[in-house]
Amino acid sequence: RREVAAHEVCRAMGWDFVPLTVLREGPWGEAMTQLWIETSEDGGGLLALQDGEEPEEGWKAIGLAEVEEDRTALLVHRDDPRLRLLAVLDAVINNADRKGGHLLPTPEGRLHAIDHGVTFHTDNKLRTLLWGWAGDPLPPEALDALALLSEALDGPLTATLTPLLTEPEITALRSRVGTLRDTGIHPEPSDEWPAIPWPPV
Repeated sequence: RREVAAHEVCRAMGWDFVPLTVLREGPWGEAMTQLWIETSEDGGGLLALQDGEEPEEGWKAIGLAEVEEDRTALLVHRDDPRLRLLAVLDAVINNADRKGGHLLPTPEGRLHAIDHGVTFHTDNKLRTLLWGWAGDPLPPEALDALALLSEALDGPLTATLTPLLTEPEITALRSRVGTLRDTGIHPEPSDEWPAIPWPPV
């Protein structure tokens, strides 16, 4: 149900990161069904390991990773506007498990994202690889999408989410949207919860 809720929220923001996701009755009961996405063979070049402690131009640092005994490398993600908007979606749905393997770039240049089963918790559980813009102002496109979502939550979206989420989870969703709009910045990692999922990719 959270997978479906993530798709509905993403759609309400005017974005298509989350593939079409619906509930269907299967041989063992209700199940989530999601549109299959054909991905780029090279993985889109969205993540990399680099030498040094500072990211190269066009990249954002995630953190140091031990790649072999006594050797570390800098894990980075692209400074990509698609990833930046996806980071906003993750903050909205309180995604506790955004790993590199959940990013699905397509040969046509689009980006999709999957695996949203650990989302919408009432407590702050944001855990992601996409921290490169933490503390930076939200881009105008993100602010516009948050305004659309806020309007939708005052309209039919809440009725759509009611069978999928609990009332406290919907209230927390509203609160996160309001906070993002009020602060106008990308959230920063909390010291009360691991900031990066494991394994990260």
